[in-house]
Amino acid sequence: MTQRETEMTIRASILGAAALATAGLAAPVLAQDDVPQQTLNEELHAQLPENIREKGYMTAVNSGSFPPYDFVESSTVVTGASADIAHALSEILGVEIRHASVAGLPALLSGIGSNRFEFAMGPVGDFQSRQEANDFVDWVQEFVVFAVQSGNPLGIEGLDTACGARVAVQAGGSAERVITEQAQKCVDEGREPIEVQSYADQPTSILAVRSDRADAFFSSQAPLTYFVQQSDGQLELAGVGKSNGFQDLYQGAVVSKDSPLGPVLLAGLQELHENGTYEAIMTKWGLENNMLAEPGINLSTW
Repeated sequence: MTQRETEMTIRASILGAAALATAGLAAPVLAQDDVPQQTLNEELHAQLPENIREKGYMTAVNSGSFPPYDFVESSTVVTGASADIAHALSEILGVEIRHASVAGLPALLSGIGSNRFEFAMGPVGDFQSRQEANDFVDWVQEFVVFAVQSGNPLGIEGLDTACGARVAVQAGGSAERVITEQAQKCVDEGREPIEVQSYADQPTSILAVRSDRADAFFSSQAPLTYFVQQSDGQLELAGVGKSNGFQDLYQGAVVSKDSPLGPVLLAGLQELHENGTYEAIMTKWGLENNMLAEPGINLSTW
């Protein structure tokens, strides 16, 4: 089998697993119908922007598959933890939440900024630089680690030990910024530089490692855990428990700056926390370690 045929086979297995979302998670994957049904909150429905109430729906945009939060099965069909949260919110708010996909995080943020989409369920990394144009309704605590080939041949144990490695990242994300800064630090210290490889989405990034075009994929721990579980022993996590260039990392839904939709989404998420649905969904998708005690708006302080 040629290198290209090998890569195509691996990519098919990755995309198939992401699309079907059928196995290998820390908790069993259940149908969306198994998420507790919510009761319409008339008060929150009345607080929705008028144009959303008139249409009867709003559109949540994603930037591609981000397991186990998002498994994009088509341009309008999404499953995963984020889709379950969105579905529960739609029942509370009394409007349909439709899904749309764009290529990459920059397109997601610009689509919200131009009012093409009302919001992103995310979770998207909350940083003060992004808060200038957006508000984040945070509902996830995340960590950033490495996925490496089994046995960790380069001995990557954290950001400071990544010099000389070929590191894949998702383009436009915070991990790309951090690994690029580390690459310059390696050069400044006279060590081997990092070869930063930026890709449009998570499956393509992890494919680079599985096909030996990259030594590591630097990204959020939750999706990397999923990909490691799906790799048939080819991959493992590295740098777990290290800050890896990040302080407390909050992620959440995204709306345009000062959008009246932000407080409504926050109130809906608070209701899901209080009635146990949030914990049920997070546990269902093996995300117990990523739960926040309570959601909040723009929790990041860096």
